[in-house]
Amino acid sequence: MNQNLLGLSSMATRPILTALCDHIGREHGIPVRFDAAGGVETARRVRDGAQADLLVLAEEAVNSLEREGHLLAGSVRPLFVSRVVAAVRDASPVPVLDTESDLRSVLLSASRIAYSTGPSGTAITDLIARFGLTDVLGDRLVQAPPGVPVGEVLSSGRADLGFQQQSELMDLPGVVVVGALPGDTAIESTFCGGVLTCTGQEERARDVLGILGSEAAAATVRARGMRTHGHA
Repeated sequence: MNQNLLGLSSMATRPILTALCDHIGREHGIPVRFDAAGGVETARRVRDGAQADLLVLAEEAVNSLEREGHLLAGSVRPLFVSRVVAAVRDASPVPVLDTESDLRSVLLSASRIAYSTGPSGTAITDLIARFGLTDVLGDRLVQAPPGVPVGEVLSSGRADLGFQQQSELMDLPGVVVVGALPGDTAIESTFCGGVLTCTGQEERARDVLGILGSEAAAATVRARGMRTHGHA
């Protein structure tokens, strides 16, 4: 008898996967759920032999795990594209982010800047280095602990400016999303899915990946701050 499928994912895709798993269960009769944690923690669990069927993580992490043999050859596919946005605490003035000069000014005026341990955090620190502001902002940069959303750092008052995937910052209490980064500073991350080698239900797991990345899923994905790969 077929068992429920279990997936592992990062926190960035948790709202999307929760909604799509409900749809897959209702419309396709495939019971599936995802356990979400920080991306680094999820990758560690896979390397430590966690028993699951599916994996959804940032592209670089998935590619590394595929090379290491943790994912079935040929099963990896891009699923979702997410943009990084800036956010501030509720009731704070909302800055203008129309130009790269605006972004530079916002960074320099912030007293504490929160960023994640995931790919968006790496992209933000790279951007700050590109601006030549690493030393200037060094003491003001606050990296959220693994699994802790940047929105929580903002709403608790530990930072007054934050950057993370839109899906993780939208609709959070105490947080106002300013918008995407302007011009050439825009940051997008691709999240990929794959079938874990330890699965006992390869065919159904591949079917689920196909649904997650389908045009039929696009509206649900957009409503939660991302887009499906290959669909506007």
